Amino acid sequence: MSEGYPTSLGTSDADTIRLMGLDLAEDLMGQVGFGELAFWLVARRRPTAGEVRVFEAVLVALADHGFTPTAIAARLTYLSAPDSLQGALAAGLLGGGSRFLGVTEDTGVFLAAALAPVTEHPTDDAGWDALALEVVQRTRDDRRFVPGLGHPVHKVRDPRTPVLLRIAEQEGLRGPHLRLYEAIGRVHPGVLGRLLPLNGAGVCGAALADLGLPVELLRGFALLARAAGLLGQLAEERRRPVAMDIYLDVDSRATDANELGDPNVDPSTDPTD
Repeated sequence: MSEGYPTSLGTSDADTIRLMGLDLAEDLMGQVGFGELAFWLVARRRPTAGEVRVFEAVLVALADHGFTPTAIAARLTYLSAPDSLQGALAAGLLGGGSRFLGVTEDTGVFLAAALAPVTEHPTDDAGWDALALEVVQRTRDDRRFVPGLGHPVHKVRDPRTPVLLRIAEQEGLRGPHLRLYEAIGRVHPGVLGRLLPLNGAGVCGAALADLGLPVELLRGFALLARAAGLLGQLAEERRRPVAMDIYLDVDSRATDANELGDPNVDPSTDPTD
């Protein structure tokens, strides 16, 4: 039989709650911000003020981006099950993948892998550009995409990118992941033949990696931020509902694929809802 289940996070008894070895009520509540606590819980160290500023800038950058598929999914789920707020939030969070939100983690993992074999980081832009050129060329030769390049809405510049870069620079946290990411932004047109903006979610991944957070968990931070945005979406859905209009609009535009002669549809099947 197990002697116990050790944890360095939260424990409680009849009189106290302890978190990371501290008294939650006495040492943390009212003294630690939520962003600082989220960082602390994962990194197992208290972040500096500069790290908190960069980290919370990332959370703000990722909180909401309008009527994205994640927001629409949350609103439509809430329309279908208004008694299940948690279901609506979960529906939105489950849509965080390689096209939306997941870019944060994908970029961080990509940059970390590119930097792993580098024994000595470049000391100037020319050196970073040379490394970036090698990385982009190799990625293209392998017929893979460079994550963090391009955006479905911001075709020229993602407004979040320069702000986060500036904040990281101000706090002395513009590390190798951000520098490589910036260099990729400078050199990729010569390899790919077109200019793509540095994605705001991608720069968030680079910034989080420079904070020393595990790149395998970066999507979790994106989801943490988006949870706040989705809650805002659901609050607005209560005040100014649009989900029914979205549903009715899609339903009114639905066409019978068999009548259109869709070769991928077997007319002998009888689809049911």
